[in-house]
Amino acid sequence: MKKLIQLFTVVFVSAFALLYVTSYLNSSEGYSGKNTLTVYNWGDYIDPDLIKKFEKETGIKVIYQTFDSNEAMMTKIAQGGTTFDVAVPSEYAISKMKEEGLLLPIDHSKLPNLKYIDPRFLNLSFDPGNKYSIPYFWGTVGIVYNPEMLGGKKITSWNDLWDPNLKNQILLVDGAREIMGMALNSLHYSLNDTNKAHLQEAKRKLDALTPNIKAIVGDEIKMLLANEEAAVGIVWSGDAAEIMSENEKLDYVIPKEGTNLWFDNMVIPKTAKNIEGAHQFINFMLDPKNAAQNAEYVGYSTPNAKALEYLPKEIVEDERFYPSDELAEKLEVYENLGKKMLAYYNELFLEFKMHKK
Repeated sequence: MKKLIQLFTVVFVSAFALLYVTSYLNSSEGYSGKNTLTVYNWGDYIDPDLIKKFEKETGIKVIYQTFDSNEAMMTKIAQGGTTFDVAVPSEYAISKMKEEGLLLPIDHSKLPNLKYIDPRFLNLSFDPGNKYSIPYFWGTVGIVYNPEMLGGKKITSWNDLWDPNLKNQILLVDGAREIMGMALNSLHYSLNDTNKAHLQEAKRKLDALTPNIKAIVGDEIKMLLANEEAAVGIVWSGDAAEIMSENEKLDYVIPKEGTNLWFDNMVIPKTAKNIEGAHQFINFMLDPKNAAQNAEYVGYSTPNAKALEYLPKEIVEDERFYPSDELAEKLEVYENLGKKMLAYYNELFLEFKMHKK
């Protein structure tokens, strides 16, 4: 019995010592569970220097995790096993997350820098009154192309992609909404069309594009286009900016039929533990100078009107990334199609990919 008590004492003292050391290490770094913040964002979607600046200004340690799709992000948050204090979903995902009770309301009184957001990007259909989301970046889906590889030919339209001279020259992003949307737009239908006859027509038109498609790829599309492995690519505008910075021969166009206008937004998931810190981080990212620095680093368009004053003139006057009002009228935001219709889009896209093989 005495040996048992001694053993218990040793174990207890060891456990206490370990707890003390862990506590000391955390406090020596200046951080504890109460002043950490877990941010869940797309890969390479923030200037790392801004994270360091936020940590220095607030004393809050940022744990930065990334996802590669809205669906993966939503699944992780819905499972609830990991604490996320701030996440950055796209507009249709926000609509779905609201429906499923995955978001906490945002206290606008704690965001004095919200006043700098262009009113055009507030109070949109996916989140009236911005009760659950704050704009982060916006952009378009369009066409990157290499005029030199096309013999000087210019691309202005989705329908230009069906030119037989582009055989085996086109790379597509691996996204059902983007590629089905491209086909729908080429037929002058809405990106949010739910008419199955129209969707079947779009699928047939995609099948007709197959001879021109070199591959359907993920993030590697940026490297492949920059290295001139293909002459044309369907990409998001921020990726286009990055690709063009690697290869100055390339150009980006928003097709004249119209395209997707997307928004990524900061939200506070229901898993949040540091709600006060989440508001501090969101307000920090809304600071015009921080927003400008982030936009210049990432390459996407900022919704922060004041931040435009701190960006180079050649960026803000470039209509490929800050389109004119006339062109902006042809842009559409993705709507939440519902589970059944989204599954139908995915099914048609999968059939198209199988047809490509």
